[in-house]
Amino acid sequence: MTGKEIELNPVDFITIGTIGPRGQRIFHLQSGQGRQLVSLIIEKEQARALSEAIREMLDDLNRRNPDADDLPPVNLTGVDMDLREPIEPVFRVAQMGLGYDEDHDLVVLVAQELVSTTDVDELSEIEPGVVKLWCKRDQMALLCEHALEVVNSGRADPKQNGRLVYYWS
Repeated sequence: MTGKEIELNPVDFITIGTIGPRGQRIFHLQSGQGRQLVSLIIEKEQARALSEAIREMLDDLNRRNPDADDLPPVNLTGVDMDLREPIEPVFRVAQMGLGYDEDHDLVVLVAQELVSTTDVDELSEIEPGVVKLWCKRDQMALLCEHALEVVNSGRADPKQNGRLVYYWS
């Protein structure tokens, strides 16, 4: 079985958002190019890790190339970072990676599908889907800041994470 491969080069927008109430939120990574819209389901911790990885990558790119145009300070005011309708996930993400094309000054975010099966023989025949999203550095800087806002907008005490906490006196 061959997995679906989607490539948006370059994207018009990229964002992370949630659907559902606190404690039951489903995180989505979404991007679009023209009329094509790609939504993926990710975990909260994947959103946090992606934000941190983007920040490290952009800092490293700025250190390695001090002559390049510096990115202006990130300001999310007035930028539409909401999820777009329809939200129809292509797949749930197992892992993500970042790369950089120096010739085109684009960052690529590669997401691979989570494949689940209990049949070991079937697993070797399944090729996970892959989505490649090519983004400008300023788009990634916005995504980095917005993702942290979305992650931190959940429960005040993330340790509760949907669990019932008992207090004994």
